[in-house]
Amino acid sequence: MATIQEIICCIEGFAHPMYQESYDNSGLIVGDAKRKVKKVMLTLDCIEEVVDEAIQTGCQLIIAHHPIVFKGLKSLTGKDYVERTILKAIKKDIAIYACHTNLDNVHSGVNRIIAEKLGLKDTKVLSPMKNTVKQLYTYAPLSEAEAIRQALYKAGAGKIGQYEECSFNTLGLGTFKAIGTAKPFAGTLNVAHEEKEIKIEVVYPVHIERKLLKALHEAHPYEEIAYGLIDIEIPNKDLGAGLVGTLPKPIDEKQFLKLLKTNMKVSCIRHTKFLNKKVSRVALCGGSGSFLLNDAIKSGADVFVTADFKYHEFFDAESHLMITDIGHYESEQFTYEIFSELLLKYFTTFAVLKTSVDTNPVNYYS
Repeated sequence: MATIQEIICCIEGFAHPMYQESYDNSGLIVGDAKRKVKKVMLTLDCIEEVVDEAIQTGCQLIIAHHPIVFKGLKSLTGKDYVERTILKAIKKDIAIYACHTNLDNVHSGVNRIIAEKLGLKDTKVLSPMKNTVKQLYTYAPLSEAEAIRQALYKAGAGKIGQYEECSFNTLGLGTFKAIGTAKPFAGTLNVAHEEKEIKIEVVYPVHIERKLLKALHEAHPYEEIAYGLIDIEIPNKDLGAGLVGTLPKPIDEKQFLKLLKTNMKVSCIRHTKFLNKKVSRVALCGGSGSFLLNDAIKSGADVFVTADFKYHEFFDAESHLMITDIGHYESEQFTYEIFSELLLKYFTTFAVLKTSVDTNPVNYYS
């Protein structure tokens, strides 16, 4: 059996909590991270009925996309569905974990599933995140430079788009005098020394910084390691909101709506007027995506697939593209597949179940 903490580490290795939005509350909401589990329940929303099902099926952990707790709780009296859900989970020793906007913001997360359902190719992040990449530089003796580079690469540094093991190296001359109780890698105590060195520079995602510095200190031969960390403004192409991609071949707008309705298993689609042109490039965002409309237009998309557009926001398309609103639940209903893929890939010691509860709070009458 795996512990809850081991399961969390697996998920957060894929979608680090550092990349969740500031308003979000991803993470372990209820439960003891040290507890071992035999069964896990996957769901989009954790509500009372899902906790009931977890109890009935013997699940010790519920993994949800949406956090049941968004705002701080000042009491637990059961006055609303949030408090009732939390109280029931605590009483029955059911842990609840949520992975929300950090899963939205990774390229292979929520939006990747939608893109796959629609058959999109060559997908790119629609609005890349900034301030998620930094640069490390350090100075190394010639004989140790390659070993240090490899240690940094292994820790996750040096990846830029479709390229890895990227670094910039500059030859130079380092000077120092070892004093006191120093044990220098080169040179003699109390004697000025010159050493041919290489300045190594690599970029890295901010969430691996601690791991990267640990690797640097383990690989570097110097007692005192000179290094620096620099914030850089490069947008991270692997992180951010939404995706944009291309259909295998252009189709007309009604054909696309039929494809969307069938493949996303939706009963109805709200959309702006037809523009009487072929659909080739498609922008998308699981959940509430109206904030990305301008990015979708700038990307050259013919259609924007998302949810939760307000009445007046439909006017903002201004015939640049067709907005298709398929519903919040509908756009994210396949998110459980991401959790399932991860858990089944790395663990074989517990069962993974998908809830049978329809947690969609919106109903349609026809």
